[in-house]
Amino acid sequence: MTTTPGPIRAGQDVQWRRCASCGAYIYGKRLDRNRKVCPECQFHFRIPPDVRTAQLADSGSFEAFPDTYAPRDLLGFRDSKPYPDRLRDAQARTGRQDAVLAGKMSVHGRQLVVAVLDFTFMGGSMGTVVGETVAAAARTALAERLPLLLIAASGGARMQEGALSLMQMAKTSQWIAALREARVPVINLNTDPTFGGVSASFAMLGDVVLAEPGSLLGFAGPQVIRNTIRQELPAGFQSAEFLLEHGMIDAVVPRESMREQLARLLSLLGPSVPELPEGSGDSVLVHPVPTTRTTRETVALARDIQRPTTLEYIGYVFDDFVGLHGDRAFGDDAALVGGLARFGGQSVVVLGHQKGHDTAELVRSNFGMPNPEGYRKALRLMRFADRFGLPVIAFIDTPGAFPGIGAEERGQSVAIAECILELSRLRVPVVSVVTGEGGSGGALALGVADAVLILENAYYSVISPEGCSTILFGTAEHAGRAADALRLTASELLRLGVVDGIVPEPPDGAHTAPHTTALTVKSALARTLAPLLDLSGEQLVDARRRRYDRFGDPQLQPVVDWETHDDH
Repeated sequence: MTTTPGPIRAGQDVQWRRCASCGAYIYGKRLDRNRKVCPECQFHFRIPPDVRTAQLADSGSFEAFPDTYAPRDLLGFRDSKPYPDRLRDAQARTGRQDAVLAGKMSVHGRQLVVAVLDFTFMGGSMGTVVGETVAAAARTALAERLPLLLIAASGGARMQEGALSLMQMAKTSQWIAALREARVPVINLNTDPTFGGVSASFAMLGDVVLAEPGSLLGFAGPQVIRNTIRQELPAGFQSAEFLLEHGMIDAVVPRESMREQLARLLSLLGPSVPELPEGSGDSVLVHPVPTTRTTRETVALARDIQRPTTLEYIGYVFDDFVGLHGDRAFGDDAALVGGLARFGGQSVVVLGHQKGHDTAELVRSNFGMPNPEGYRKALRLMRFADRFGLPVIAFIDTPGAFPGIGAEERGQSVAIAECILELSRLRVPVVSVVTGEGGSGGALALGVADAVLILENAYYSVISPEGCSTILFGTAEHAGRAADALRLTASELLRLGVVDGIVPEPPDGAHTAPHTTALTVKSALARTLAPLLDLSGEQLVDARRRRYDRFGDPQLQPVVDWETHDDH
């Protein structure tokens, strides 16, 4: 990781700047036009708060809050010079009372409150003034029900204010909690660097956490780690990309795309217009579908690697989609994807198992078998949906949860159980679609819904036919017989009441006409979701509970005489 150059201050006349990453010399006006990003290597120079707001806000829309909070030397702190002298130097250099700029602005016409830390003011450290300003911004956002954008660049809590600076971590966090409880969106944008008491409080607590490329983010800085525990750090350690890989942030967004990304998020988190795409009557079949295929042939078709993936369905079905990443604890699992989407005029949260069409894609997505991190990411997004009143749409296509040693060590059963529990209590509509394989609890973790649809050639089962055969017969050779006995096809699941409707496919399977299939799925979702939007949270939870109570209850469970059916 290269050392960043000094910051570019507003109004500074700089003819040439040398990039600390690639060494290129860049003409100042060219660097300005490129948003202070090196045109040769895309290195992001540090920028002060007023430049930052100018880049993000609609022209002329930023209105700063009065800079009335003045820092005080409450401890009589002195190192090589007295704290008041350091404050005066920083104030003269920045023209600011302390290391924060706050105000209101609009992005693509959407109003929000913003607070930006200034690294040039004593390393952007958080003392009482920064803490109070961030808290005041949160209070304004709460009072006016406006989204709050927090932009960090900080070395952490301010040592010169001792334990009082430590208390700002609690102060700012409790106001983020208040916004969370009031369902007011909070977005974090973390830039280089964000460490210590800032990263361990408000900078990582947003509903969505973004970061600029190459930014260093973490709790203890690299120098502190080396000097404290003498541990050598790997390349890329604590970079924004490292945090994305380890599940701590939602996205790494280049500066040139940040304004547009914010606009999309603000739109998706703003008021919805409950206008869904039109759903046709033939997009959901509510009677068993005649078929000439054997059950085993249906299973093989469900597993065909050319079937559309969740991300392909997302691309066809929704008008906009912003992927969100990470479980905030360990990693970002490519086997389970999710994010915010627009379905007609309605914002929704989308979840789904992800596979691929070739070996590289399948390996990257672990063949659609999520680890605990995938299910914890889904759990986070379920709670996100509940907080903002957004319906959940889930695509199920997995042979099952990953059964590896690491998955067990990190709590696979707990992660699945928490997803099942959370779906049962969500006060928003939930619709699930089985698009390929519906394998065991790994599938059910996305399948506890108000309505469950299944594609004509998909299946849903307590265990794979091979697993059933191995357990019952000691070999996988009887998988076809086991598949018949499991009654796992769409028509038989419909008879059992496990699914509510069948989405028809082209004659030779979804993979032969993915766009056509996706449009049918879109129509089926619209038809299924529409009546659910009229129900209250209490009605949804109660109906969902009754839905699952009926399985096994002889008075509620449908009676199926299998002798009268043609089984394959």
